[in-house]
Amino acid sequence: MAENTELSTTDTVVAEGTSHEAAEMAGTQAGIEHHAEPLLLGVAPPVAVVSASMLVLLAIMVWKGLPKMISGGLDNKIAEIKAQLEEAKTLRAEAEALRKEYADKIAGAEKDAAALIEHARHEAETIVAKAQADTTDVIARREKMAQDKIGAVERAAVTELRQQAAAAAAAAASGLIRTNHSASADKALVDQAIAGI
Repeated sequence: MAENTELSTTDTVVAEGTSHEAAEMAGTQAGIEHHAEPLLLGVAPPVAVVSASMLVLLAIMVWKGLPKMISGGLDNKIAEIKAQLEEAKTLRAEAEALRKEYADKIAGAEKDAAALIEHARHEAETIVAKAQADTTDVIARREKMAQDKIGAVERAAVTELRQQAAAAAAAAASGLIRTNHSASADKALVDQAIAGI
């Protein structure tokens, strides 16, 4: 079939080439100068040969199934692009899920941070209150210790003064007794004390 098409195309080209030559001869006879076109192998002009070659090439491509190959390749490419689009949709969904997860984590972290700050503030207030209470207790204990020391020093001083007064009174009484009492007066006092018992 391709050979029949090729033969009819060649016949057409030959006929055109002949009519063209006749027109050239008629033009030169009429006095009009016309340039001669080159002919391929003396039979047909190059445009007709190129056209016929293209037609034969296209017929061979159709016969060998090039359109099916092209459409199959395009179908494969379309399927590949669809698969890539599906994969992109899946990746986008995963990315959205990750973004949401991290947003939730960030929100949770902010809540945790706020809770930690509040807890730290509460602990700091507790520590300050305890430190104030401890300071008050320490001051009260120190005051009590100071008062106890002062009281002990006062008691020691009073005791020492009493001892000194007693010693002075005993010395004075001893001196008075020595000067005012004799052995006979002592004997009467001793007898009186024994009688009182």
